[in-house]
Amino acid sequence: METEPRPAGAPQNFEPPLVAPGYSFATVTDKIGSIVLGRGAPMGWWIGFGISFALVMGLMLSIAYLLARGVGIWGVNAPVGWGFAIINFVWWIGIGHAGTLISAILLLLRQGWRTSINRFAEAMTLFAVACAGIFPLIHMGRPWLAYWLTPYPNTMGLWPNFRSPLVWDVFAVSTYAIVSALFWFVGLIPDLATLRDRAKNRSARIAYGMLAMGWRGSAAHWHRYEVASLLLAGLATPLVVSVHTVVSFDFTIGIIPGWHATIFPPYFVAGAIYAGFAMVLLIAIPLRAVYGLQDFITLRHLRNMAKVLLATSMIVCYGYLMEAFFAWYSGNPYEQSMILNRMTGPYGWAYWSLLACNLVTPQLLWFGRVRSCVPMLFVISLIVSMGMWLERFVIVVTSLSRDFLPSSWGMYYPTFWDWSTFLGTLGLFVMLLFLFIRFLPMISIFEMRAILPEAEVEGHVHS
Repeated sequence: METEPRPAGAPQNFEPPLVAPGYSFATVTDKIGSIVLGRGAPMGWWIGFGISFALVMGLMLSIAYLLARGVGIWGVNAPVGWGFAIINFVWWIGIGHAGTLISAILLLLRQGWRTSINRFAEAMTLFAVACAGIFPLIHMGRPWLAYWLTPYPNTMGLWPNFRSPLVWDVFAVSTYAIVSALFWFVGLIPDLATLRDRAKNRSARIAYGMLAMGWRGSAAHWHRYEVASLLLAGLATPLVVSVHTVVSFDFTIGIIPGWHATIFPPYFVAGAIYAGFAMVLLIAIPLRAVYGLQDFITLRHLRNMAKVLLATSMIVCYGYLMEAFFAWYSGNPYEQSMILNRMTGPYGWAYWSLLACNLVTPQLLWFGRVRSCVPMLFVISLIVSMGMWLERFVIVVTSLSRDFLPSSWGMYYPTFWDWSTFLGTLGLFVMLLFLFIRFLPMISIFEMRAILPEAEVEGHVHS
């Protein structure tokens, strides 16, 4: 178990510094910048990139076959007209929420511990949204007409139906993607200038110089940067709540038992943050081990993320409890039948599995030794990610498979093409992450340098 010793005489609530003592401005820049500007990528990077690229090729093949044959290659049927496409869309959008929470809300709250994880968390948001955006498009009957969903001026008056939740998703997710991309890029500009000045390859200097947009680090530049960051953080903060609230409306406006519930908006938002922080841990733990970043992504960061994971797990579990309570208290036989079917029906294995993943497993995080055990945190985060996917499966499939009329009941079985498309988006996410690690600093250089005085003072005091 990895531990950070508590200095003699330190109080019980002692928190170690955000950066290990002994670092200077130059060593921080060298440590992070060398990952990008070093000679070539290590063999492990090429192996991981090759595997993820192969999965992306499988995704391209799956989409091409889908466009040629239609959605009949999937397991969707009557009555389960929604399958893996909607399940994976909601799952990916949820994963993207942690990046905006870390970058925007924690910035406004002046939480210094976000500095080591915000950069790759923001990148994770963009990659997750890119994966999520694929599914609504390929789930449409005629995906080549997807531009009809936007209110573009046209002579035939083909305006979108603004009462359709599909249109709401387009506006919410596209707004979320644009603001997140702007926030991510603005935060990169000072580091891009650093890479521009330190790059030895002329092509790299030109590329990073164009992206740095003439940054010279003057007082005027820093002032504009601070203003732009606060404005974008203010815009992104309500998006954390609004985007997954709109996604939950896909279900709540329906009359299907199990969907028509007022608790879905806050329940979905908490679940999104829950799944997102689990994915941040799944990314942060291997990165700090492979690239030797334990001095920057410390146990303090991992413990704080574990606490957020525990808090959001309790909110999500409250949602599970209220779903069952509402079904019982309402006296509605359809709602009661729905929750009974979830527990004891043909998909009961999925319901009890998600409770084991999302309710039982995170309770281990109450123990400080578990929060300080890096392998345990990784395993718990992996289990939570699987549990949140199962939650979406249960919400979509069990509610549709048994409607009001027993004569319309039917089972849903995902096909090979369902799984290949899902695995392909996982490959796309990982491939984009590998490219990001190779060509851009995964940790914010200038923000890490900004907290160095705090680290040096604390290290001196407790030495």
